[in-house]
Amino acid sequence: MSPIRYRTTMVDGMTIFYREAGTTGLPKLLLLHGFPTSSHMFRDLIPLLADRFHIVAPDLPGFGRSDDPKANSFDSIADTIELFTEIVGFDRYLIYVFDYGAPTGFRLALRHPERIAGIISQNGNAYIEGLSDGWNPIRAYWNDGSAANRNALRTMLAPETTYWQYTHGVADIAAVSPDGYTLDDHYLARPGAEDVQLDLFLDYKSNIALYPVFQHYFRTHQPPFLAVWGRNDPFFLPGGADAFARDMRDARVRLLDTGHFALETHAAEIAQEIRAHFA
Repeated sequence: MSPIRYRTTMVDGMTIFYREAGTTGLPKLLLLHGFPTSSHMFRDLIPLLADRFHIVAPDLPGFGRSDDPKANSFDSIADTIELFTEIVGFDRYLIYVFDYGAPTGFRLALRHPERIAGIISQNGNAYIEGLSDGWNPIRAYWNDGSAANRNALRTMLAPETTYWQYTHGVADIAAVSPDGYTLDDHYLARPGAEDVQLDLFLDYKSNIALYPVFQHYFRTHQPPFLAVWGRNDPFFLPGGADAFARDMRDARVRLLDTGHFALETHAAEIAQEIRAHFA
């Protein structure tokens, strides 16, 4: 088994933490996590793929052990991750995107389509039909960025909400390790983290505006594509996964009987899908 290495590198004056496994020379795989987690979410997946891929999984700016972004926006986060890939020598790579990792990774694909060897979307959305009513409080903030609407979203940063995100839609809650949501709560409690996250809630509307552009990329470039989603996700609906097949003729869509954090319960199944689809 390839050991996982825990590293940091400086990117444009910021410290970015990342996990690395596999052997140089194997196909490259970039893992991009989402809210409110970190590269820790890939702890079970990485050992299942490290014999097949050279894997790098950074903590996005503002998450985990990485520094806060220079600007609390998805464009800024994508800028940093683009530089990060160049620093670690990822010139062409498969990309695994989850939640916030999707608008980050899709921005990288728009900027450098020649670098993208394929895409795995695990509950990483790019279609309006993928957005559930769970986004309504955040939509209210997009429409009116008042202090009242901003403060109303602080409940989404509370430990009980993190726990709910991990366990909603999971058949056996005892199968969900407490390590993930406990660590996420630790990082959410660091100084300044709330403001970063509230700003990103507001900026998420920039991702919705880019959905047609992302979809044009899919239709134009037809990247090898696998969507493997928890069908019981309270935020991103199965229709968002099915929509990828509308724009990419060879896209494979697999829905799993679990929730938002599908890797917590189905890492082995997801790894098997990746190995089969990108053999």
